[in-house]
Amino acid sequence: MTLQGKGFMIWQIARCEGGNAEAIANAAQAAGLTHILIKIADGPLPYNKDKTTGRDLVPPVVQSLRNRGIRVWGWHYIYGANPTGEAQIAIHRVQELGMEGYIIDAEVEFKQPGMDAAARRFMNDLRSGLPNLPIALSSFRFPTYHPQFPWKDFLDKCDYNMPQVYWQAAHNAGAQLQRSVREFQAITPYRPVIPTGPVYKAGDWAPAPADVVEFMDTARALNLPSANYFEWYYGRTSLRPVWDAIAAYSWPASPATPDLPHRYITALNSHDPATVAALYAPRGIHITAAQTVQGHDAIRTWFTNFFNQTLPNAIFTLTSSSGVGNSRHFTWEVRSPAGTIRNGNDTIGILDGKIAYHYSYFTITAA
Repeated sequence: MTLQGKGFMIWQIARCEGGNAEAIANAAQAAGLTHILIKIADGPLPYNKDKTTGRDLVPPVVQSLRNRGIRVWGWHYIYGANPTGEAQIAIHRVQELGMEGYIIDAEVEFKQPGMDAAARRFMNDLRSGLPNLPIALSSFRFPTYHPQFPWKDFLDKCDYNMPQVYWQAAHNAGAQLQRSVREFQAITPYRPVIPTGPVYKAGDWAPAPADVVEFMDTARALNLPSANYFEWYYGRTSLRPVWDAIAAYSWPASPATPDLPHRYITALNSHDPATVAALYAPRGIHITAAQTVQGHDAIRTWFTNFFNQTLPNAIFTLTSSSGVGNSRHFTWEVRSPAGTIRNGNDTIGILDGKIAYHYSYFTITAA
């Protein structure tokens, strides 16, 4: 299940609320945070352990947060010099701490020549040890700025993409988030975006309260499920007005009318071809790698075969949705006794509230 709502990253537990687990959990709850992302490893070593006593500072924070219904994921800065060791500590820390998800923080080190091999080794080892855990990549905001970075080698085995959309030296949070999502939609593979915004100072620059409100407004307008911020300590100390603006922001402000991708997945779960076909315009087009069909009758026939022959008794899950205006991009998964789909990746064009065209990509894995 993807993260929903507002989250914060914690770098060094000892300097957050004096390291007091209950105080951290109380502040998170008061701010309406749904999840916290804690640094659990650095390179091949564990992180957030007391350097004097060796005491692990993470478990009491995790327990206090979970007592309040707040989800906890772990994040890990990796360097690529020892990918096997980094994967081993990631697996160990995730398992011993009971993390609900894991985030790879990979940055400038992986822009060096040959680091694509290190990324593949790390991801292969990581997925072997954590085959079912949600995994996200946290890296640069604009892939066009960093063509040397091994995006595909990481994202192939990730479930989510958490770009660091840091509008440092500027105050155009919404425009930068829109560009980040647009650029990631243009590369393969696309993974659901959960962006991270900046809550820190850089020289004379700092984000303004209005910036973080614009960031969250834009994320919701793009149908992104969540947004995070880096980092807790700065928000609670030198940037308290920014923290307060995030805390005051209601996500969601009110229940929203389901968007077309949500209605489409709901219709698929009805297993009724007529219900699905009704979402399309009269001359709507449905395009897959194998076939293009047009019009309600042809679309209804296609879904009749899909439900009854290809994947009977299937359960469909929407894993991400983004886009505004007359275009949507969404990803989805399917479980059926006849097989599974983990890479559903669709784009739809909308005309008068109906699907005018629908490009659908997926591969079926035998059960």
